[in-house]
Amino acid sequence: MAEQRDPLLLVVATGMRTYREYLLRSIGTRFRIHLFHVSEPTWEKEYISGWTVVPSTLDGPAMAEAAVKVHAQDPVAGVLCWDEGRIHATAYVAEAIGARNGDPAVIWRLRDKWQTRVALDAAGVPQPRSVAVKTLDEALDAAERVGYPAILKPRGLGASLGVVRVDDAGELRDRFAFSRDTKAPDPVVYSTDQPLLVEERVTGEEISVDALVQDGKVTPLYVARKVVGYPPYAEEIGHFVDAADPLLGDPALLQALQDTHSALGFLDGWTHTEFMLTADGPRLIEVNGRLGGDMIPYLGMLATGVDPGLAAASVACGLAPDTHPVRRRVAAIRFFYVDEEDTTIGSVAFDEDALPAAIERAVAVAAPGAVVSPPPKGTVWGRIAFAIAVADTAEECLRALDGAEAALTVTTG
Repeated sequence: MAEQRDPLLLVVATGMRTYREYLLRSIGTRFRIHLFHVSEPTWEKEYISGWTVVPSTLDGPAMAEAAVKVHAQDPVAGVLCWDEGRIHATAYVAEAIGARNGDPAVIWRLRDKWQTRVALDAAGVPQPRSVAVKTLDEALDAAERVGYPAILKPRGLGASLGVVRVDDAGELRDRFAFSRDTKAPDPVVYSTDQPLLVEERVTGEEISVDALVQDGKVTPLYVARKVVGYPPYAEEIGHFVDAADPLLGDPALLQALQDTHSALGFLDGWTHTEFMLTADGPRLIEVNGRLGGDMIPYLGMLATGVDPGLAAASVACGLAPDTHPVRRRVAAIRFFYVDEEDTTIGSVAFDEDALPAAIERAVAVAAPGAVVSPPPKGTVWGRIAFAIAVADTAEECLRALDGAEAALTVTTG
């Protein structure tokens, strides 16, 4: 009898080791991994069975050709990518080999926030009013229609890049260039005709839902309650994930989640969906066709025991994922920043002896010599460290994170 081999999963890029190694480590225990990367893998080699160096992981058609060659030699069961800038290109790869979620048009509908708005409007899914604009005059006119305060945001960026609140026409004039000129590290090109959105500002608690989708059915796994700072910008400076969060069973949220995915035509994969919980019910902010960032899936694993890497890989390969929680805890993360713009880092370190017992890990991110800034200039890349806490309650996590912050020492040089 022939030896049964683990399914082969093609993974496109990996992201920063600090934030994504846990996914590759888990997947490698039950799947063979073939990695598409722009250079020969380094730390990834411990977890993968093969790799292909490609000129760009943003060129979907070119990667699709390379994937067909891999598939011909060793059939690929599924394709997975958790990098926002590369999920659209990855859809071409999945399409070329007949894998799940292989529809570039669907992924583009998620990546382009204006397409998301149009599709959800047509389906009647509750969301903020939104107008696509190009010029300052168009933005001023749109803000009068949606009302102040309003939100100005790029239609195709992630991680809250370029997102800013404007309370009146004067602030819109002052902040228009900030939103218009904000760029992502990877040059994904969106509409140049109307690259910005002016949106109604809805208020309430902002959350995200990481969910699995199989044959169109959405199963939420983790709800993350956001901690947002640096107003009027929208920097996410922390998250709390509770395995027993009542929102996991909230009928209104679950219906909005399912209706959103149905309207967008997203049938298979993992999504990270953001809502504002308003007095009138949940309002859809955006949908991302990949695992959540900011270590949110890792927090979910700590809180529930459900392994996000294995679950995402299983769904990508058309297999039944294990989504049964085995723990009921709370996990939280806090990100740390410098106080002044263009700060040169000398050192970043936690006093290990002073860390509370509930701290699961405390990680220095910024290397000596790095020049960093707080938001809005620094955004995600301005983070110098983070700490993760696990406890029985959110209050215990909060106290532990405060203790980690007190144990953090930063020198400049």
